[in-house]
Amino acid sequence: MKRKDLQAFLEAKHDQYNRPDFIATDPISVPRRFTRKQDIEIAGFFAATIAWGQRPTILRNANKLMQAMDESPYEFIQHHRKSDLKRLDTFVHRTFNNTDCLYFIQALKHLYKQFDSLEEAFVQGQQGKMEHTGEAIGRFRKLFFTLPHPDRTRKHLSDPAEGSAAKRMNMFLRWMVRKDQRKVDFGIWNQIPASALMCPLDVHSGNVARKLGLLTRTQNDWKAVTELTEALRRFDPADPVKYDFALFGLGVFEGF
Repeated sequence: MKRKDLQAFLEAKHDQYNRPDFIATDPISVPRRFTRKQDIEIAGFFAATIAWGQRPTILRNANKLMQAMDESPYEFIQHHRKSDLKRLDTFVHRTFNNTDCLYFIQALKHLYKQFDSLEEAFVQGQQGKMEHTGEAIGRFRKLFFTLPHPDRTRKHLSDPAEGSAAKRMNMFLRWMVRKDQRKVDFGIWNQIPASALMCPLDVHSGNVARKLGLLTRTQNDWKAVTELTEALRRFDPADPVKYDFALFGLGVFEGF
């Protein structure tokens, strides 16, 4: 497919899938229940963290977490008592269990003591213009695991510096940073430019990208994320990750 035709195709598919109609069946529906910035951040962070597996199961378990937090995640993070945490004793989503969940709550409370928003935790230490979010994810991860923590929990927050595609972190950042007329993504963060976002890469989007000639690397790792995002930047340097809607829609809904 010629570049001009490929761009037109991606634009059409972005237009088709970047719509509020799809919110109800997507993990982004979990933070969509809230209006307070910190509630959106926390709900989005947990929803993105457990966003692997069957989508109905992801939504059910993410909503269970919000219910356990009294539908006020920021207040719960800040002011919960030890007895409140017993509600999470039986929580499990695949390999993310109550041990991991309890540390996430502790770490988030620690971060919100230092920062008004998780956005500030991502941009702290940034020197000059942010070209891509890989280093920001790595800095955030170091902050997140400042407190004593179980070794098993580290796997639930990936680091691009270790070669991971960091799909769930990239998806979370897309939710927080991107803004457009469709208002599917929240766009409540202003210190990270949309141009610096990296494409969330999974099996579906990776397979579609390879079929379209956007990606040659066979592994779904950070090098593949970089290659794919650079290819998408040629179509829209200011907002390359908008095409995530196209790749995901083609892979999940059309079996492309």
